Amino acid sequence: MIRRMEREDITACAEILCSVYNNEMWQCRWDIKTGIEYLTDYFDAKKFVGFVIKEDEKIIGAMFAHEKVWWNNSELFIDEMFILPQLQRSGKGSMLINAAEEYVAEHKLAGLTLSTNKYAPAPLFYRKNGFSDNECIMFMYKEM
Repeated sequence: MIRRMEREDITACAEILCSVYNNEMWQCRWDIKTGIEYLTDYFDAKKFVGFVIKEDEKIIGAMFAHEKVWWNNSELFIDEMFILPQLQRSGKGSMLINAAEEYVAEHKLAGLTLSTNKYAPAPLFYRKNGFSDNECIMFMYKEM
């Protein structure tokens, strides 16, 4: 079952965030306190849109997104999306994408955008779900 996210879901989502990203591939070191703070920042954003997916009354994944104003039509930007590691590759992530697509259609937005690590399996997942690489836009970073 997928439903819109509620504030009470943030702790469970932070636990999943830690289980997904604290590994060799992503090389993150999230702790639950920082994860809660990180996800709460998204939740408290003015145009936040979030979904959780539940199985047997337990949250097993989530999407944190926001409506982003754009010059020709606003879009839904996916900030974070994750599924419990043991349930990945079972169609649950695609279900979250479908919920976001329904939101985009219902609100007449231009589409979905996101950024992800090109060296992880995530780009293959997103391409499988209809996303394309954008040759015109580059994500840039400056470490300080």
